[in-house]
Amino acid sequence: MRLLNKVFLIVLTMLHAGFLQAGVSLDTAAKQVGRSTQGQVLGAKTVRVEDKEVHIIRVLTPDGRVQHLKVDAETGRVLGHSGNQ
Repeated sequence: MRLLNKVFLIVLTMLHAGFLQAGVSLDTAAKQVGRSTQGQVLGAKTVRVEDKEVHIIRVLTPDGRVQHLKVDAETGRVLGHSGNQ
């Protein structure tokens, strides 16, 4: 097997095992949400939804609402939100 193929397999194995992280970290996602909403991040967690990791960021918006934003952990794209009035 060529060296490049071996390196690729090692990196892929490490990603799968959690030794390396790809995509957007929970901390980065929380900071981005805080800046984009101009709110205060109250909490954050990562969950698995249909074989995808999703960051759930709980934020207090400037108008006093608490919202939960769902962020794709791979791309950083906001997938949706829910909130209290």
